[in-house]
Amino acid sequence: MVSANLTSVKAKTTISLFRILLNNFFKPMYRCTFVWLMTASPHRSVLKILLIALLFMLIGTGLELYLLDHYEDAWQLIPLICIGAALAGMVWVMSKPSGLSLRIFKGILGLSALSGLVGVYLHMKANYEFELEIKPGAQGWDLFTESLSGALPALAPGSMIALALIGYTYTLLIKQQT
Repeated sequence: MVSANLTSVKAKTTISLFRILLNNFFKPMYRCTFVWLMTASPHRSVLKILLIALLFMLIGTGLELYLLDHYEDAWQLIPLICIGAALAGMVWVMSKPSGLSLRIFKGILGLSALSGLVGVYLHMKANYEFELEIKPGAQGWDLFTESLSGALPALAPGSMIALALIGYTYTLLIKQQT
């Protein structure tokens, strides 16, 4: 009974948060992005595609981490903080693509990629330790493959690396055009 109530409260909270984000952030951003996409500038089409891909990666990954309760300890907050900082940096670069904003955005993206590497390590380590508890005699390739397919998605933090690469490519193209 208590578990059902907590699940209901969490669902209502998530829906409320999503509505707030939708009304205050996504709708204005959607309108601005739509108008920006419809402007005639064919030389910027690759930039627009990269920016939209980055935006979807940031929002999608952040939302997924939130829905998975990926904020229970300090280590789990790191990708959420990186995503928030990357969103802020992206908005800054979009509004004023100066040398300073690009350098800071690249630094944020570098930290995001580093958080992805650390996340892969932490997920693999936790899966490895879990597999050793279940199968104390396991070793070698079998232990490695079991760790990859363990309870925690071992390679999921790699999406932070992909996100950083998309953002870095965007900054390189911006720098070429200025």
